[in-house]
Amino acid sequence: MALVVFAVRSTLADWNDVPTGSMKPTILEGDRVFVNKLAYDLKVPFTTWHIAEWGNPRRGDIVVFYSPHDGTRLVKRVIGLPGDTVELRNEQLFLNGKPVEYAPLDPAVSAQVSLAERTHSRFATERLPERAHAVMAMPAVPAKRTFAPVRVSDGHYFMMGDNRDNSFDSRYWDAVPRKQVLGRATAVALSFDRSNYWLPRWSRLLTALDPA
Repeated sequence: MALVVFAVRSTLADWNDVPTGSMKPTILEGDRVFVNKLAYDLKVPFTTWHIAEWGNPRRGDIVVFYSPHDGTRLVKRVIGLPGDTVELRNEQLFLNGKPVEYAPLDPAVSAQVSLAERTHSRFATERLPERAHAVMAMPAVPAKRTFAPVRVSDGHYFMMGDNRDNSFDSRYWDAVPRKQVLGRATAVALSFDRSNYWLPRWSRLLTALDPA
């Protein structure tokens, strides 16, 4: 029975605990996100070997993957596709030489972040060509807010956290090979408030990630 359960989690569907705030305000610490392992391909159980592929990550997708830095399972957003050129200039994202547009963020989204963090953070809606999503900046935190244009290699994906000033991502360890992508994170299955005795956050139960 255990073998069957783990095989299903390895190839069909799984959940991933999020211990850090690198994807705030979209995903909070203590969220458990549902991972669709069949979003892009079918793998041999307990491996990254692909039996079949029917799609690839799209720009704006939130994906779970093995970090090329140390093999840790991470949750980040796809920003650059194979062949893209990605650049950051003082928090301003450029894709293929064109600046990405930003707009104010719905206060209901940023309100999910603690008051202490909201006080020292800035929020916006980043309008990628395919999908708009929330981003967060923490000006007081040392971070890599600028980098020269980087071309994403074939078969690789450039990943970034929505919390741009508190995310260890492709800015530091380059793009992620396609074979390391495990699946797409689609919803918050459960959420526990680590700062409040691990009480459940009922309002986040079964909420879609990037529903638009």
